[in-house]
Amino acid sequence: MQLKEMMSLVDHLSELRTRIIRILVVLVLTMIGGFLAAQKILLYFKETPPASDMSWHVFSPMDGIRIYMMIAFVISLTITLPFILFQLWGFVKEGLTKEEQSATLRYIPYTFLCFMIGLSFAYFVVFPMCMTFTVRITENLGLTQTYGVAQYFGFMLNIVLPLSIAFELPIVVMFLTRIKLLNPKLLHKFRRYAYLVLVITASLISPPDLISHLMVAVPLFALYEISVVLSRFVYNAQIRESNKLNAEVPSY
Repeated sequence: MQLKEMMSLVDHLSELRTRIIRILVVLVLTMIGGFLAAQKILLYFKETPPASDMSWHVFSPMDGIRIYMMIAFVISLTITLPFILFQLWGFVKEGLTKEEQSATLRYIPYTFLCFMIGLSFAYFVVFPMCMTFTVRITENLGLTQTYGVAQYFGFMLNIVLPLSIAFELPIVVMFLTRIKLLNPKLLHKFRRYAYLVLVITASLISPPDLISHLMVAVPLFALYEISVVLSRFVYNAQIRESNKLNAEVPSY
């Protein structure tokens, strides 16, 4: 019995290694494409607000290379995300039923869509708001605005990426409800704690003023409530399916 378990574990680890290698290969290939597009994307950022109103500087010989790497990696990660999710699904699908396999596979396009919506919201709404706040503080202090390009993009990614990931919440909740790790009752029970976590997240991402906190926190609250509704939808569908199967089982 132990030998079989050991062989099964080795098989799983081997499969995991294979899927990780596939992901890394696709990441490298798309990163090459990211390098080719990095300059055009960098110029786009530089020519559009808020960067169009400021000068960028480099403070070390590696800053230019670091920015190229950063932009190429973000492009690669965004393009590769559906493939990464498909590989994760392929790894865990053996532990799911046929219906769960089909259901979770359908979540992949919606996961990518939610990520892109979060990315757009973070870059076009939250990030300009944060930059406006910081620029106002700088001007009020009578300081000269001299921005390092590496620091600028680091600041931007620290805002954009967490919000983009936060927009995955409805899909994650639907998936966890589908595999019966979550249900609407649990989400209702822990709502106050979830809101507290979302408020803390909003305060860490947005500038330290009430309006900015609300502009970030309210969409996060809406995402949580949407997650509750979607969880209830999936849960009720499971109940109906279970009742239908029980009705079809003949009684003796």
